[in-house]
Amino acid sequence: MTETLVCTVLPTYNERDNIGPLVEGVLANAITPHVVLVVDDDSPDGTWQVVESLMARHNTPDTTRVALVRRTAEKGLTSAIQRGIDTAIHTFGAAIVTWMDCDLSMPPEDVPRLVQAVLGGADVAVGSRWVAGGADVAHGRMARTLSWIINAAGVLLIGPQVHDYTSGFIAARAPVLQTIRLRGDYGEYCIDLLGRALRHSYGVVEVPYRCVPRTAGESKTGAHLWDYLAKGRKYVATIWQVRRFTAKSQRRRE
Repeated sequence: MTETLVCTVLPTYNERDNIGPLVEGVLANAITPHVVLVVDDDSPDGTWQVVESLMARHNTPDTTRVALVRRTAEKGLTSAIQRGIDTAIHTFGAAIVTWMDCDLSMPPEDVPRLVQAVLGGADVAVGSRWVAGGADVAHGRMARTLSWIINAAGVLLIGPQVHDYTSGFIAARAPVLQTIRLRGDYGEYCIDLLGRALRHSYGVVEVPYRCVPRTAGESKTGAHLWDYLAKGRKYVATIWQVRRFTAKSQRRRE
């Protein structure tokens, strides 16, 4: 048991039926002092109201275990995670920040494995579906194939240190996240983050996990082929941008 404070950021939009079990799961499996911070984009289904009830249940005058940022004038996955990172570090003083999808596809019992990897010396730990012991049983063949192709391109063009550049299941030391701020609109932020972390020579390790089907609500990853392809184009473009910038940096050093 360590006294290192960890904050898990949960960016939500219409996850009323999932957020309670997820928050309870993260807290139940915590191996360190832990704050769960939900950043909700004013969900019409009242996700933030569920979080408020969790706050009343878990918080005391002396201890905050569940916190809420309700955004009414700003929306978007990447900016929500960044808002959570900033609040985790500057408001709560977290030494390690983790984040994950809020549909229970990323099991909360795997959060401690990412945290343990960082406590063991890594700067960034990535939950990976594409290494031994990992799997994606949440998505159909089309989505899995597209994900594998995109990540294979990442391995080829950015580097083989990471096999799941589109993971979105992350734990990182606070100084890393203060150096590298998130960029992008959706899941491409993760490619950019990991690529820049490698370029800064931070220690990045992968921890296998099984991505499982969501239990409630609607997926925001892709409703049909064209949605997957539209997001895939951004992912591939980001991989290429990271590759070009890395190549330029290497030439300057030479």
